[in-house]
Amino acid sequence: MITLDEFTIQQLRLYPQATGELSGLLRGIGLAAKMVNVQVNKAAIADILGEDGGAVNVQGETVQKLDSLANNTFINVLRHGIHCAGIVSEENEEMIVFDDPKNNQSKYVVLMDPLDGSSNTDVNAPIGTIFSIYRRVSKLGEPCTKEDFLQKGDNQFAAGYVLYGSSTMFVYGTRRHSVNGFTLDNSVGEFYLSNPHMQMPVDGKTYHFDYKYYHGVDQRVRTFLDYCNEPVDNLDGRFANKNAGCMVADMHRIFLKGGMFLYPTRKNKPQGKLRLMYECNPMAFLTELCGGSATDGTRRIMEIEPTDYHERTPIFIGSKHLVDQFESCPVDDNHG
Repeated sequence: MITLDEFTIQQLRLYPQATGELSGLLRGIGLAAKMVNVQVNKAAIADILGEDGGAVNVQGETVQKLDSLANNTFINVLRHGIHCAGIVSEENEEMIVFDDPKNNQSKYVVLMDPLDGSSNTDVNAPIGTIFSIYRRVSKLGEPCTKEDFLQKGDNQFAAGYVLYGSSTMFVYGTRRHSVNGFTLDNSVGEFYLSNPHMQMPVDGKTYHFDYKYYHGVDQRVRTFLDYCNEPVDNLDGRFANKNAGCMVADMHRIFLKGGMFLYPTRKNKPQGKLRLMYECNPMAFLTELCGGSATDGTRRIMEIEPTDYHERTPIFIGSKHLVDQFESCPVDDNHG
């Protein structure tokens, strides 16, 4: 049984020239995740469910109490560590710079969605955290800058997610290593390695799409959805639709069992809905490390040059054969 801390230290030993900053940063994110897990588990009895006084974030979305708690937890833990120069969060319009002598020396910045699927909290459905780690391009010793965060996904140094579900899992991958999953043992408060060297099946039996948007998406997407629903081999449909209302939960199923997640543009969301920098890029990074594919319909997600922290994009992500099948569908320039 190897803990997350032990695992990161073992990986550090493989590279004598490594400084240990990335390992320390990952352990800090793991600590914050444990703290959020405690808050999630007692939410119903601690009066931290529901909306946070009607607050609205930069996305125009109603902030939940757990959104605020998770956001503050990750910010405070990373600020008081020494391995992160700054953070961009879904819940904050501008970047947060940890401008102190120690953190200004850090090589890394973090972008994150502190609580993905927060609308699920009131019904005890799965929720998660998504994070992306970039190496700074600005001068060490000085405060981090906007350019440190606005890098394309191919520049990610590491990425991961935390799933708060029937068990709490911490999954991460780095450019040098495979994707590994750790399950939290609440009795001792440690993440233990449970899913080493994760690989995504090239096919799958599920897809993940919210059908209330079916008539608002373009014909290419509807063609693919109709293909998924075609009766075959005495089944009602070629694939089963599984939609958890939480990208982390849907993608975790896909990492383990294969499948495809779709969040296309639609008539009232011409740019897409999910955020490129701290939702789509980290999931695309992990997916490609596991052998899958991620596209916005015309190009790899990780090739997109960002212009804003909160930029949105459509995404089609998952098992390679299913993404290939989608890309083979004819493009219809006439929307709807």
